[in-house]
Amino acid sequence: MRQSRLKDPFTQLLPIARHAGDAIMAVYNGGPSDVYQKADNSPVTEADLAAHVVLAKALSSLSPTYPVVSEEDESSLAHRHNAGSFWLIDPLDGTKEFIARNGEFTVNIALIEQGRAVLGVVYAPAIDCMYWGGAGLGAFKVTATGTEAIRVSSEDPNGICRVVASKSHLNVETRAFIHRLGSVSLVQAGSSLKFCRVAEGMADIYPRLAPTCEWDTAAAQAVLEGAGGVVLDQEGNPLRYGKPEVLNSCFIAARSAALIPS
Repeated sequence: MRQSRLKDPFTQLLPIARHAGDAIMAVYNGGPSDVYQKADNSPVTEADLAAHVVLAKALSSLSPTYPVVSEEDESSLAHRHNAGSFWLIDPLDGTKEFIARNGEFTVNIALIEQGRAVLGVVYAPAIDCMYWGGAGLGAFKVTATGTEAIRVSSEDPNGICRVVASKSHLNVETRAFIHRLGSVSLVQAGSSLKFCRVAEGMADIYPRLAPTCEWDTAAAQAVLEGAGGVVLDQEGNPLRYGKPEVLNSCFIAARSAALIPS
């Protein structure tokens, strides 16, 4: 991991994530905002674009040799590659949650090196909760009460598997997968906070058997791996980045690969 170019990556990145969160909350607190449809029919708001401007400018200044790839800049997709390094950002993950005004949206910043998400920051500005980490770096959470190291749970409480599941994504495949887990309880969360619930030991597994894009998962995958968890495709391989196609394959995020039924 070539982090030597970043003197102190998390100390540098956390304020950047907060500034992007401030830009989002300025729109959020200003009342209903206009919603536009992108070419893929996904929604975008003024807050998405404002956060993109903050992140792109700050990350380019922080490390000029690392391109910034953003969901909100189609031209930046040309910098996606499976060799070398680049920033991968989702300025506002959970635009639908933002529009619904439920507070469960995040700012996602990931550093990709050789196809791996080596460090990530996930910030939920509406609840002022920050997660960050990476494989070999540990994982941490900061709230108004301070900073704490987080770790995946070591076992299922009372023998019940806690599954992070979104009501809007409970397709037939996901329901079938959950059924194979045995006794379960459902944990609700929006955006990349689903991964963070597993990372902090509040859930055990998050199956996503529906399409996502690389910027939806990279930062939170780094946090979960830093907390001791895994994010694996259906062949049992960690999700990779800078692929020819920006869409991810279906995946399972879990506290342990042993929890995933074969």
